[in-house]
Amino acid sequence: MFSTRITIMASRGKQETEILVKNLFTQLDRLIDQLKDIEEAREDMSDDEYNEQKQETLEQLKELNLSVSKFKEGNLSLVDDMNSIQLAIQAAVSNAFQTPEVIQMFAKKEKPQLRQRLADLNEKIKLGKTINLTQKLEILYALQKLGDTLKPDELDFIAQNSNSNLKQFELASSNISSAVLNVAGNLIQEAKN
Repeated sequence: MFSTRITIMASRGKQETEILVKNLFTQLDRLIDQLKDIEEAREDMSDDEYNEQKQETLEQLKELNLSVSKFKEGNLSLVDDMNSIQLAIQAAVSNAFQTPEVIQMFAKKEKPQLRQRLADLNEKIKLGKTINLTQKLEILYALQKLGDTLKPDELDFIAQNSNSNLKQFELASSNISSAVLNVAGNLIQEAKN
């Protein structure tokens, strides 16, 4: 009877965690879509309107980031999902990534979709339909941060085209990784005591 109650409680906690993570990803998607809409409507807005709406959305992203940080403290089961949300927020806020779709795929860890988008973009570049090297850099950087193995020419492309925003994002993602290790270390230490 006691073990059944523990199983039910653990199951319930897992369900609540899944709902929380889903809601956080939904909120992140909404804010990224909002950024995308603002960028698409830029020509129809005054500079003041554009800057105000973009700044408000970035503030909401920062608030979401703060909430995610609070959820992560002391809960290692949430850390992985929360990290992907925080990295996506950091990418948007630091202006490291300018393409909302890339931020969304990065947040959801969609490596195959990022690879497909890269292949499509490379094809357009090859055919002369676009010269959007910034988006290519964003995709490669997202794939690298997700642990995907990059080809030597892709690594060279990143090295040759990295900008200060991506370097700022790299620093932020390193800080998040350090925080994860600290939480894990604290939990291990508590378990030993």
